[in-house]
Amino acid sequence: MSEKTRLIAGAMSGTSADGVDVAIVRVEGTGLGMSCKLIRHHARPYDAGLKRAIFALRGGGPVALAELVRVGREVTLAYAAGVNEALSAAGLSSRDLSAVAAHGQTIYHEPPDTLQWLDPALLAAETGCAVVSDFRRADCAAGGQGAPLVPFADYALFRHSTTNRVLLNIGGIGNVTYIPAAASPDRIVAFDTGPGNCISDVLCRQFDPCGPGYDVGGRMADGGVEIEAISRAFLAHPFFGARPPKSTDTPTMLAAWQGAIAIAGKDVGNDRASLLKTATAVAARAVWDAVDRFLPGPVDELIVSGGGVRNPHLLGQIREWAARRTPPVAVRKLEELGIDSQAKEAMAFALMGAATLDGFPSNVPSCTGARRAAVLGSITPKPVTNR
Repeated sequence: MSEKTRLIAGAMSGTSADGVDVAIVRVEGTGLGMSCKLIRHHARPYDAGLKRAIFALRGGGPVALAELVRVGREVTLAYAAGVNEALSAAGLSSRDLSAVAAHGQTIYHEPPDTLQWLDPALLAAETGCAVVSDFRRADCAAGGQGAPLVPFADYALFRHSTTNRVLLNIGGIGNVTYIPAAASPDRIVAFDTGPGNCISDVLCRQFDPCGPGYDVGGRMADGGVEIEAISRAFLAHPFFGARPPKSTDTPTMLAAWQGAIAIAGKDVGNDRASLLKTATAVAARAVWDAVDRFLPGPVDELIVSGGGVRNPHLLGQIREWAARRTPPVAVRKLEELGIDSQAKEAMAFALMGAATLDGFPSNVPSCTGARRAAVLGSITPKPVTNR
């Protein structure tokens, strides 16, 4: 394998805290000329106890230091298991990898403060690989939001000579990357749009604490009616009118939702299906409001990835808004481009890990608001083996 062809395992866990997605990627080239091929995608779910612990940490209440450290260790062991399982499934070993590029579990994000929780030394020890981690703080140190970071990979993988593309990722939070046709990197626009699945998931956990924690197939929301009083109050939150660069996190969106319910008052009702319908409605509406307000040019197609792709109800609402536009905007799942939607963000961090190993900046200041380009992440060396 040549110096500029390497295998990297990208590992990502999102704000929904479902678990760890691992993408083993063959990366060719350097910088914005990089390309990659997905060798193996593997999802390692968090166990129920770890998920509850992560949600408790992110709830904003007092946190015992011992609990914070324990969760960090459990998250790291889940990452390590995911990487090792992916290697085994691909018929590879740690010797084949140049590094593991690990995002870590977001515990707090309120720029310039951010924490993606992971023990890179433990991950290196458990996998036998060098680890690139803690990607966001270098951008924050340069005055940026520390998010979104995936535009680097979006540009490398999805720029097009004649098509104006929006890449929409729907995790707990929704984010968009706008890449005009034949654009240079400084013309990329990217930012968080607001909630993705986070409000729906919290409602489902409240309705059924022992259930799956999400609206399976969007079936419950299908039976509801949007509660306009909540939608109006929610979308009036200052975040939605703020100009990019901007990012948000689940606690902020949940607080905005609770504020909207308080404003709506007696109009809220107790219909679970309608509350879920409203949660998906505001997520879809926030995407298209952002497109209309903040993108500097036309959109030819919207390419959707992330966990929200598995919610037909949410995806259907996004398609409805796209069809109302003049001219209508094509909405495509990332699978139509030959890439697994669930693997995309892990692949993105694999590319950013390669850039870090090369000493190449992988933030996009036009998207994060940073004052300068920055090499992201810290490198933990591969453990020494006995000879």
